[in-house]
Amino acid sequence: MIQFALLFGLGFLTAALLVFLIAPAIHRRIVWFTEKRLKATMPLSPQEVRAQKDMARALFAAENARTEQALTQERDKTVTLQIHNGKLQQEASRLVSGNTELQTRIDDLEVEAGELRSRLRREESYISQLKSGIHAAEQASAEKEADIDGLRKRMTKMAADADNLKIDLATRETEIESLKLRNNALRDERETLRQDLSAASLRAADAEQSLRQENDKNKRLEQRLDREIASSADKETAIARRTQDIARLKERLEAAVKESREASKVLRAAGITPPKKSTKTPKLSAIPIIKDTADGQTNAAAPERTVEDDIAHMTEEVRNRAAALSDRLLKARSPAHEEAIREEIATIAANMVALTALKEGNSSPILDLLSGDRNSGDKNSAEAGSRTSLADRVAALLPKHP
Repeated sequence: MIQFALLFGLGFLTAALLVFLIAPAIHRRIVWFTEKRLKATMPLSPQEVRAQKDMARALFAAENARTEQALTQERDKTVTLQIHNGKLQQEASRLVSGNTELQTRIDDLEVEAGELRSRLRREESYISQLKSGIHAAEQASAEKEADIDGLRKRMTKMAADADNLKIDLATRETEIESLKLRNNALRDERETLRQDLSAASLRAADAEQSLRQENDKNKRLEQRLDREIASSADKETAIARRTQDIARLKERLEAAVKESREASKVLRAAGITPPKKSTKTPKLSAIPIIKDTADGQTNAAAPERTVEDDIAHMTEEVRNRAAALSDRLLKARSPAHEEAIREEIATIAANMVALTALKEGNSSPILDLLSGDRNSGDKNSAEAGSRTSLADRVAALLPKHP
């Protein structure tokens, strides 16, 4: 910061020194120019001063002479203008008098023109009245002609209407004749329709009676079907009870076997020899084993899906029989086919039981029930006569599907 201040001070002092050095030369130059100008403007001698005064006097005299000459010229011009003004005033007075005369003449002409205008207006009003009268007469004549044309058209129209009325009258007469004929035909049709209606009512009464009979038959068949379904449900409950009894017997048998084994263990522990089994039991137990092995060999030799195919075939057969039975029940109208329907229902029930046994396989309790009920079935069939029981039907179906 101090360096900048020193540099600034040094520069300022240098500039001041240069100004002091250059200032005398500039002052001398200014003085020389001033003296030269003063010498050029101021006289240097008395002769020059007198010459300048004489020159000024001469210039003043010349200017004065010019002004006097211009003044005389202006005076001459004013005189001529005054003369011309007098002439103009005389002309103006003459023109004013002529103007007054013309004004009076114009007033007279205006009065005459007003009279002519009033007369022209009267003539025009008269002409307009004449024109309006002519126009009214033309309108009246045109209206009369239009009325005449309208009357002529009306006359022609009335004549045409009269002709049309005559034609309509003729057509109405023909229509009346045709309507009379149609009325007679409709009467005949009404009689025939009455006869048809009476016949249809008789047929409807017969149909209602037959429908009531059919409804009664359907109700009886439904009741029989309900009884059959109830009996089949009872049989199913009996089968379920038998299966439960078999399960309980199996449980008891297993408990007895366990007790015998425990007793034999206790006897052996006590040193007592248990009673020996008979030698014939293995032979008896071998028979079903041999049969089972033989059945297994035959089943192995047979195709793998024979039982499944038979089950599918029996299922389809049962469905078809059920559909056919429902159709027969709907179409049955006489009690003559009731025995056949019962037989078909029993066959369908036997097929269902056999199908269930086949689906369950060899472990099905239905097979045991059938084997146990064959003797009782024979007795019941002997007692019932020709009627076949459900167990016999199922037993007859099952050998086909071992």
